[in-house]
Amino acid sequence: MSALLARLYPILDTSRASVWQDTARAMVDGGATLLQIRHKGLWDRETLKAAEQVAAFVPRLIVNDRADIARLLGAGVHVGQTDLPPRDARAIVNDSAWVGHSTHNREQFAAAQSEPVDYVAFGPIFSTVSKANPDPVVGPEALIELKPWSKHPVVAIGGITRRNALQVLEAGADSLAVIADLYPDPPTPASIRARVEEWMRLLQ
Repeated sequence: MSALLARLYPILDTSRASVWQDTARAMVDGGATLLQIRHKGLWDRETLKAAEQVAAFVPRLIVNDRADIARLLGAGVHVGQTDLPPRDARAIVNDSAWVGHSTHNREQFAAAQSEPVDYVAFGPIFSTVSKANPDPVVGPEALIELKPWSKHPVVAIGGITRRNALQVLEAGADSLAVIADLYPDPPTPASIRARVEEWMRLLQ
């Protein structure tokens, strides 16, 4: 299955919002059609209930790390280098669900081409503050080099903002994963919706 990726790939970092259902709704109301839930804490009953509420209105939902949660939600899953291998994640989620895979260097990117994934994420393109221990920055130059060899759509991630987004698209990215630049200060539902609308205008 080949993913028809929207240019904007918003990541809902649950640590940045007290009521993250409202954040998700603001992103969708702003025009987002794809959303990844990035929750690094405990998946208890309350968290799962919140995720179910989000799944009810997000057109295409992806869950970071957790294939089991993705299966329960009827969502796709995004796995990193230390998570379940993509083949195992694929065996858990529904047949129609997307599976994405993070890569951070030439070797990982090449290995991902033989995996049963719908897209490959590559980065960090720029320096990022959204991860505690980020991998080395690869830069747009690495994306320019590797994109022509990809069998899958490529999602660029890492330090992508409205100021450098078009540069990353020109380097070959099919989609841009964004975290920090989706959350204005203060990150209210109204401000987040306005920010997503700004992104949508930029990426038209």
